Amino acid sequence: MKNETVVFGGGCFWCTEAVFQKLKGVKSVISGYAGGNIDNPNYYEVSEGKTQHAEVIKIEYDQQIISFKDLLSVFFAVHNPTSLNRQGNDVGTHYRSVIMYTNKEQKKLSEDAIKKINNSHEFDNPVATEIIPLNKFFTAESYHQNYYQKNMDQPYCVYVIVPKLEKLQEKFKNLLA
Repeated sequence: MKNETVVFGGGCFWCTEAVFQKLKGVKSVISGYAGGNIDNPNYYEVSEGKTQHAEVIKIEYDQQIISFKDLLSVFFAVHNPTSLNRQGNDVGTHYRSVIMYTNKEQKKLSEDAIKKINNSHEFDNPVATEIIPLNKFFTAESYHQNYYQKNMDQPYCVYVIVPKLEKLQEKFKNLLA
């Protein structure tokens, strides 16, 4: 069976990339931009909010090792899906929560997961995560790839990414590679 692909946006792509790289069955995680209105955007254009792109990660995974439902569980646990266009101090439409599906099953499972979360009242507010088809994905500049591994001692990594990795370790130990 071939690998599947999905694109998630959950705030800064440095954070989501670091989390999903730790999961067994995830073959690759690439930071990039998607959901906007120009081709080949760069970090500065996206950060200015003029392109409508989100910072996202493209995940290639082996569905025989990790299910899409498990990927969704991790996605919703490591960011605040009820926060519109913001994650912590990262503010703007490029930090929006978004699932860009590549097939109908991913779309349905994403919709079902959001309904379940909203019905559980786990959060004070409803989920604001967009569910849209993946149109085009643009790989981010090379210095964004594997950012956490290259910059573990940077304050952003220590104060923002490390707590997400600790939460991942605590809640999803069985999914870790």
